[in-house]
This record gives sequence, structure tokens and C-alpha cells, in this order.
Amino acid sequence: MFRVLRLTAVAALCAGLPLQSQDRPLPTVPQSLGLDEAVDLASQYSPALRQTVNNRGPAAWGVRNAYASFLPMFTASGGVGYRGSGSQRFLTQEFVQQSSTIGSSYDLSLSWQLSGRTLSQPGLAKAQLNAADAAITGAMLNLRSSIVAQYLAVLQAQEQVALSEVQIRRNEENLRLARARYDVGQTTVLDVRRAEVARGVSQVALIQAQQAVTVEKLRLFQQMGVAAPDDPAVVTLSDTFPIVEPQWTLQGLLTSAETQNPDLNALRAQESAATWGERAAKSAWLPTLSFSAGWSGFTQQFTNADPLVAGQQLAAEDQVEQCEYINSDWINAGRPQVPCNLIYGFTPEREAAIRAQNSVFPFDFRSQPFFASLGVQLPIFTQFGRPLDVSQAAAQADDAREAVRARALQVRTDVSQAYYGLLTAHQTIEVREANRTAAQEALRLATERYRVGSGTFFELLDAQLAAQQAEADYITAVYDYHRARASLEAAVGRPLQ
Repeated sequence: MFRVLRLTAVAALCAGLPLQSQDRPLPTVPQSLGLDEAVDLASQYSPALRQTVNNRGPAAWGVRNAYASFLPMFTASGGVGYRGSGSQRFLTQEFVQQSSTIGSSYDLSLSWQLSGRTLSQPGLAKAQLNAADAAITGAMLNLRSSIVAQYLAVLQAQEQVALSEVQIRRNEENLRLARARYDVGQTTVLDVRRAEVARGVSQVALIQAQQAVTVEKLRLFQQMGVAAPDDPAVVTLSDTFPIVEPQWTLQGLLTSAETQNPDLNALRAQESAATWGERAAKSAWLPTLSFSAGWSGFTQQFTNADPLVAGQQLAAEDQVEQCEYINSDWINAGRPQVPCNLIYGFTPEREAAIRAQNSVFPFDFRSQPFFASLGVQLPIFTQFGRPLDVSQAAAQADDAREAVRARALQVRTDVSQAYYGLLTAHQTIEVREANRTAAQEALRLATERYRVGSGTFFELLDAQLAAQQAEADYITAVYDYHRARASLEAAVGRPLQ
């Protein structure tokens, strides 16, 4: 049963994903709607269920993220910058930048960390995913229970319509009898008027019963999460529910509920997640091993290379002047002189080289030295932060265990109460059936007595009201039985065959 529900929930998830990113009209309801079709539509379009199903996606990515935490993290970054020309003063020094500059940079970093929390995260994430799956399964079963209950409410309202139609036919027959007796002088016009009033009351009851069917159908469509047709009357419910004598044993039902109740299983999954959370908190006492490495580079370029060229040209002229001074004053006569202009002269080729060296933006990076580091961290005193986290996690785990125990007791009570309620409802049907048969026989006798003139119209009305009440009580008893069975199925956590 749970396997089927999980597959249905996954199918609902897959069906819901395209609908989350776009607005599409809700599907219409088929004209012949069975219970299984209603549950299937609700599993795809119920807003409450879809909200629960949506929680599975983050939980599944949490598992992937927990395992990926064992892998290193790689980060790439880059950027460009601009600095305008001008002067800056630092203490007594003034720095002048004659041209604005532009630059670019990149940085590649690799980091890896291993700690006790890293080791415990996969178990915690899987427990949280199991809790999300259990919540989806529970939501599916709870949704089915609510759909069954509302489906039964529509069928019961339709039974009330049929009963009102029968009552109208009875009142029309009574009116015909009263008029016939009045025509032959066997009664007064008072009986005719009473019969007319009774027919009018039954007609109003029929209108109200038909309105109740419409309202119950609208509520059913709302719980299914689908758009109601303009005329709900075009949708007919095709399923019927037989009355079967309960053959289950209370102990067998309690045993099944212990393992299959969806709310109880959801709490158990939450308990497992809380236990793993406690382990994760305790793992903070373990040391943390970390490793990091990085590569980087940058470019820097003057937007106007003329000041740079001019500076190099002045430096070259100074070198040529010093060289000529050496030739004239330091080198003895007759010795070969240094070719100053050839060595130090500022040539067009040198200017072109300077400008080429300046043209590095944005991708001619100058690499920086590679760096790497390995470290171990062991917090000694964290202002009691770790004991606080462990204490809170342990309290949450204890609370989760107590919640499971409380829910288990509640499940036993719910199953027992629903089981005894089902037995009572089945017995009540037998009593109501006998009462209905007796009331119908009394109505037949009262009708015959009034037809032959030995009975009064008051006796006929009393018998008719008693028959109507007995039939209404029988219908209520039948659907009380079906609702009791649905409650028992919801408490156990599976349909009862």
C-alpha cells in the first residue's frame, strides 16, 4: 500500500512541476466521476498536497549537497577597474599620477574542508528526505480520506433528493385522494387544503435537497483542486458503496495501524531526522581539517601612454648626457668612446615597445605566485556554544520520540474507537431497516384506511411523516456506516478489503 502511495506521490510531483512555472487552466471534471478518478485528480491538483510535495525537492537537493560537501569547492572570480589621474598625499609625501589607468584581474581558488559535521550531514539529509516522503504519503492518505468523506456527502445528499421526490409523489397521491373524497362529499375542503400544504412543503424540501447536492459537489471539486463546471448537475458520481458486515479483528487492525498509519510513520521519520540532528550537533567537538589553494593575475594599463613615453624619453636623454660626459671627461684621449646615442638613445622602436608593453588590458594578465595552505582547527572554548547546540538537539530528539509515543497511543485509540463505531453503525442499519419496513407498512395501512373512509387525514399525515423520518434515519445510518468505515481506514492507514 505504501509503495503505491509513494509512486502516486512521485507521479503527482512530476505532474505538478510543469504547472509551477506557468499558469494553466484547471482541468474540468468528467461527467461520470468515480472515486478513484476523484482521488487521482486530487493527487495532481490539490493545493494542500502540492505544497507538501514541493518540500521534497529541497530535501532531495539537501542529500546531494551533503555528499557534495566531501568534494572541494572551486571558485572563479574576475573584474575590471578604473582609477583617474590626479595627486594623492600620504603624510608629507605627494604622489602624482598623470594618466588614468584601467585594469583587470582574475582569481581561481580551491577550498576543501572536512569536519565532524560534514561526516554527519549525509545521514541527516537522508533522514530529512525520508521525513519529506513520509509527509507526502501521509498527505496522500489524508487527502484520500477527505475525498471519500466528501464523496459520501454528495451521495447522501442525492439520496435525500430521491427521498424528497418520493415524498412529493406521496403527497400528490394524498392530494388526489382528498380531492376525490371531497368530490363525493366524504370529507371537507380542509383535508384538500392540508394535502396542498403538505405537497408544497415537500416541493420546498426537494428544492433545498437539490441545492444541498450542488453545494456538496462544489465542496468536492474544491477539495480535488479542480474547476467546477458551470452546472455541477452534469457531473454524476458513478461509484456505490456496499454494506458489508465487519469481519476484521481489533487486534489485527491495531497491528496494521502500528506499521501503516501515515501520521505515525511521518513522526517516526521526523524522529530519525532529529536523532541525526543530535549526532550532527555532537560532531562539532571533532577537529576541522581545511585546505585551500589559489591562482591569480592582473593587468594594469595607462589610458594615455604619452606621459609614460615622455618619462622614458627624459630618462633616455639623461643617460645619453651622462654617457657623453663620461666620453668627454673620463675616457683618455685616443681611447674608443661609447656610442651613447646607439645604446641609450630613445628610438621609435623603443617608443613602440613601451606602448606595446602598456597595452595589456584586459586579458594579458601578469600571473601571481601560486599559494596553498593546509590547516587543522580545534576550538577549545566556544562560550558553551557547542554544549548549548547539543542540548537543544538532544531535547528536540527527545521531543520527537515522545511525539511518536503519543501518536502511537492516539492511533490505538482512534482505531479502537473507529472499529467499535463501525460495529455500532452496522447494527444501527439493521434496526433502521426494520423501522423503515414497519413505517412503510403503517403508511400503507393508513392510506388504505383513508381511502375507504375509516381513517382521518391526520392519521395519514402522521403515518407519512413517520415513514419519511424512518427512511431518512435509514439513509443516515447507511452513510454513518460508510463514514465509520472511512474513518477506520484512515486510522489504520490503508483501505480495508
